Amino acid sequence: MSNVLVDLSNSMAAAAEKAGASTVTVNARRRMPASGIAFAADLVLTADHTVEREDGISVFLPDKTEVNASLAGRDPGSDLAVLRLEKSVAAPAAPAAGVRIGQLVLALGRPSPDGLEASLGVISALGGPVRTPRGSLERYIRTDTTPYPGFSGGPLADAEGRVAGINTSGFGRGVALTIPADLAWKVAQQLAEHGSIQHGYLGVRSEAVEIAAAAQKALKREQASGLLVISVEKDSPAEAGELMVGDILAAIDGVPVPDHDTLFARLAGDIVGKSVPVEVLRGGQPKTLKIKIGARQ
Repeated sequence: MSNVLVDLSNSMAAAAEKAGASTVTVNARRRMPASGIAFAADLVLTADHTVEREDGISVFLPDKTEVNASLAGRDPGSDLAVLRLEKSVAAPAAPAAGVRIGQLVLALGRPSPDGLEASLGVISALGGPVRTPRGSLERYIRTDTTPYPGFSGGPLADAEGRVAGINTSGFGRGVALTIPADLAWKVAQQLAEHGSIQHGYLGVRSEAVEIAAAAQKALKREQASGLLVISVEKDSPAEAGELMVGDILAAIDGVPVPDHDTLFARLAGDIVGKSVPVEVLRGGQPKTLKIKIGARQ
């Protein structure tokens, strides 16, 4: 007869071993090293706040091999940075498809070449968007795992050893959050290709307002709030797209924007430079404009 606790223990240990094969030590700051996760054979994803220098960076692989690395790109808003190894020697991690509240997870770190460290917990909340000290984060995961020193940049692993997200304590206020893997991988790909994340620009000032029940009915969805446009900058994407003072911004590219945090999150990344549908309420009636999203300088 099998012992359930022993089976669970063995499963979590196997998960730690699997994700740990892609978890590395990142030596890029004066104090103790941080952790990172390989998302390609020559690319390591880590927390931006742990990369304090751009020269003399090294990465220790799980077998304690030291590899020189350079900074490929960084995004302070999401606290993510990508390092490029001088050799393609890392074992890429497998990202998880998704997570659920209550799911068992392991926060992993390799704060020194001496070995892997782990903390067991559950996913306690899923949230976002949220304003960060230097930008915004579209989504986040919160867990009750213990963020030991040097864990920033390391993975949150599910019970099958797949990476559910990247852990960081870099958002301040003593809060440790996890950036979901799909979002982190998307940011990492853009950083590896372009060195930075483009942030969109409409050229409006706005304030959050309630959307009346009749207007929600006209939108054909429940959306309690939107953004009232109170000014439009001259020669801006908003002016070119005929957005007007008094319009209530309701959605961008099919995604509702009930508040400023959602708007900032929606304007980040590959939407920049694209002409997208922007849904507004004008005189209480929905109207769809086509606006080419600019790049914020």
